[in-house]
Amino acid sequence: MADFSEILLVIGDFGLFQKLLLVALCFPAMMMPFQNYSLIFTHAGFPRHCNTDWILKVSPNLTREEQLNLTVPRKPDGSLQSCEMFMPVDWDIEDIRQYGLNQTTSCLHGWQFDTSVFKTTVVSDFELVCDRASFLGIAQTIGLSGILFGSLIFGPLAKSLGRKRATQISLIIMAVFTLTTGFAPTFYGYLMIQFIVGFSYGGYRVNSLILATEWIGVTKRSLPSCISQVVNSLAQCIVAGVGYAIRDWRTVQLILTSPLLLVLFYVWLIPESARWLHDCGETEEAEKLIRKAAAVNKRPVPDNILGKINIERRGNRGEIKDLIASPHLRKSLLVISFAWFSLNLSYSCLTLNVGNFGLDIFLTQLIFGLTEIPGHILCIWLVEIMGRKHSFTVTILIGATLCLLIVAVPLDKPHIITALATSGRVCTTWAVTICTVYVQELFPTSLRQAAMGLASIAPRVGGLLSPMLNLLGMYYSNIPILVFGGLTLVSGILSCLLPETRGKDLPDHSEEMDRRRDTNDTQINETCDDVKSTKL
Repeated sequence: MADFSEILLVIGDFGLFQKLLLVALCFPAMMMPFQNYSLIFTHAGFPRHCNTDWILKVSPNLTREEQLNLTVPRKPDGSLQSCEMFMPVDWDIEDIRQYGLNQTTSCLHGWQFDTSVFKTTVVSDFELVCDRASFLGIAQTIGLSGILFGSLIFGPLAKSLGRKRATQISLIIMAVFTLTTGFAPTFYGYLMIQFIVGFSYGGYRVNSLILATEWIGVTKRSLPSCISQVVNSLAQCIVAGVGYAIRDWRTVQLILTSPLLLVLFYVWLIPESARWLHDCGETEEAEKLIRKAAAVNKRPVPDNILGKINIERRGNRGEIKDLIASPHLRKSLLVISFAWFSLNLSYSCLTLNVGNFGLDIFLTQLIFGLTEIPGHILCIWLVEIMGRKHSFTVTILIGATLCLLIVAVPLDKPHIITALATSGRVCTTWAVTICTVYVQELFPTSLRQAAMGLASIAPRVGGLLSPMLNLLGMYYSNIPILVFGGLTLVSGILSCLLPETRGKDLPDHSEEMDRRRDTNDTQINETCDDVKSTKL
């Protein structure tokens, strides 16, 4: 029997069919950076003070400076208090000027925000300041928890519905609700939309990468992960540019996300994975798709090749218990999950901290996006030249080291801090790209969806914990860096335990992987025996 990789070589393992599929599945990768606009830029805090227009009823001709001097207390450094005001009184303006106001209270009539940087943000619209400032972290956590639950739900769902249906359902939900973010009437409505978008993105990310990868041959198998990350980085640059030009968060949200409704027109054309259909025993459907792919690629399909797949399906459908029962698969799952967790924790902490590196928030975000694009393109070459294992380990260790070096830089050196953070983030996101390639190649088709679903829980947990880890910076600014940098360093060391998968066909069953591993072990033992006999 010819395995599916041989069939792909006949019909074209990276022809027009695969290229169109790759473009269709990678284009929506822009959605999450666009949605994250409201998590990074529109959450930005900016100068504000209590609304004290009550005093204008006493003296309408007061200048702005006089009003603030009379009604808002100041901090020891001379700046205005953000969350306190002087208690309103029924005095005339001369008495207020002569005796002054001494009794303070929390803001009674809302806040007035400095609109020199942003006209409106989530912070100003929903007044997420002072005793409600912690709601910002809640919003970030809600969005990231949605991604976690999406990975949990859509992973098993794909097993029964298939890669295609799970991808389509999550993509439609994501397209609609990403657009509606700009219409959120209340903060709780905004939280609900954040969760739904995260939920759909988690499901889409898990299934779309596997769907694309299973249609592509060995030599181009890294492209889905790498190109989707390039598109993601490009979207970050667009976010920085549009956010800089238009300072109203609702308008920016609508401008960024409305073009993504294009996916609703082609989502129905996305094909199922023929490899998955074959593994499920749906050989007739798999054969139809193979003929369609061959026709698009303008390749003839020999009948004998198709006949070889029309046999009874080998092995059993993989279950999670099979994944855990195999020592080799279990070790790979644990190592890759821990690495993915630490990488996403680092990436999310650095991303959500974009406004705290001392430089302009738009410039820093633009630098983040621009520096990632060549990195992801380089990854396409890197994973083929160095292999999955070595490139994965090296990028993790370099990224962790660069992040940890931030601790040694004084806070009055923002350019150095930004350079280290950017470089560390670039290496981290390279490693994430390699990780998404790696995790699909480590496990057989019968277990790939289960393994991807389980492994993808780890980075979602990392992202979920990142806002809370960043909050620890209130007590000591270097705590988040030490935690995520240290964990990433450990994961880089552990990644040395993973096997190499470069240039190897995707296995369909765990038995096939065991046979390969036994063959490799036998060859190694024979080589060792030959060496010993030569020495003797």
